Amino acid sequence: MPKADYFEDVYEVVRLIPVGRVSTYGAIAAYLGSKQGARMVGWAMNNCHARPDVPAHRVVNRQGVLTGKHFFGSPTAMQERLEAEGVLVKEDQVQQWDARFWDPSLELT
Repeated sequence: MPKADYFEDVYEVVRLIPVGRVSTYGAIAAYLGSKQGARMVGWAMNNCHARPDVPAHRVVNRQGVLTGKHFFGSPTAMQERLEAEGVLVKEDQVQQWDARFWDPSLELT
């Protein structure tokens, strides 16, 4: 699959993450059939910040850390967007992980 098409597939999944929930690069990659594709999902997220229709702030690393926060214009913008949706973040980490994690492989099948 060409990279552009893969990125669009990633964006389609990210658009489905409900408000107040977060997913991970790896969970999205696994859903798309590439368990080792977390890095590619990260690249897709890095390339979509000019697209307001893709809620990239809802994608974090597997420990719930806001590893992509530097791509949001300010160091606190990602956290602010999540908190505006009711997601508690402390020291760049999503709190109440079990309640907030959204796994597309479970939610979309």
